[in-house]
Amino acid sequence: MLNRKQIIVVLLAFMLGLIFNDAYSELSSLERPLSLFQDGIEKDSPGDWIKEDQIKVYDNKIIIELKDAEWASFTDTNSMDPILDETVNAIEIIPKSADNIHVGDIVSYKSDYADGTIIHRVIKIGKDNKGWYCIVKGDNNQGPDPGKIRFNQIKRVLVAIIY
Repeated sequence: MLNRKQIIVVLLAFMLGLIFNDAYSELSSLERPLSLFQDGIEKDSPGDWIKEDQIKVYDNKIIIELKDAEWASFTDTNSMDPILDETVNAIEIIPKSADNIHVGDIVSYKSDYADGTIIHRVIKIGKDNKGWYCIVKGDNNQGPDPGKIRFNQIKRVLVAIIY
């Protein structure tokens, strides 16, 4: 038969187990915040298109010294959520060559499979018998866009996002 000390130790151990189980359940049930390195894998970042010395910050204005820049707006497709949405302001430029495009860059391109201009992230770059190509994917999409995107399909590269 158990004495009083043994009963108290068993009850304390049982109560501590319940407390820790509740705390762990609460923590594991919380939604994880969106992260650029979900699953412990760091994602590729866009190239460094605008150098620090091209950005001039004054009390009453900001000047970005950038040739051939174009203002960009977006359609609410949710494919690039949360980074791009219909209310985001952005700046794009025309890339000079395929060598300028890097994995992680966000490009606007004309698709062979859809109407309009699509803006998605470059996830792979390669070469085949037709030359340079990239594979793109919306950050919020499950899989990549269909087909290989050739340099002549790329219209612009996103170089600044202004929220």
